[in-house]
Amino acid sequence: MASEKDFQQKLRNLGTLVGELDQVPGGGSKVAAARELVQLLMEIHAAGLERMMELVFESGAPGEAIISRFGQDPIVRHLLLLYSLHPDALETRIATALEIAGARLRKFDTKVEVVSIRDGAIQVRLETSKHACGSTTKNLHSIVEESVYELAPDLATLEILGPEDEASSGFVPVEQLLKKGQLLKSPLTGQPVAVHAPEADGAD
Repeated sequence: MASEKDFQQKLRNLGTLVGELDQVPGGGSKVAAARELVQLLMEIHAAGLERMMELVFESGAPGEAIISRFGQDPIVRHLLLLYSLHPDALETRIATALEIAGARLRKFDTKVEVVSIRDGAIQVRLETSKHACGSTTKNLHSIVEESVYELAPDLATLEILGPEDEASSGFVPVEQLLKKGQLLKSPLTGQPVAVHAPEADGAD
């Protein structure tokens, strides 16, 4: 069975190859046919996966438990995200990611909290009780980015604010985000989602 690292590398390679189609000099019918082939394969796989999720869900409580495991598995969840079929809403995954990041940030006497989340654009703020140098700040940002993009690579943007930065909207408690989680599938878009896996610079 493929490892999580190998699977994520294959996803990155897929995104790179699809992107390279747009860079082919002259374009033309061959490029258009290649893009149509990729899109058709994506749509066929999406339809099959969606039906599989429906059949599992229709089996009742055992099926719901299986779908929950799908959403937590490091390989399966990325596949479901690719087809917009992850069982957890974006807000729920962001909240989980910040809890994970928060556990790592505590040793730096730092907290992270949501400032706003709207249309896939996320703002979070780092709160630290001591002055952080440039390298430490970069490390803190890397911890947040790594945790968030691991569970929510489908978000539109991630902005990390410092204590001195002005927020564009009110604070949303993590507990409130967790209450928004649903087991229902998100609408199928038929479009591939870019997978972003930033390297943690010096993060443990």
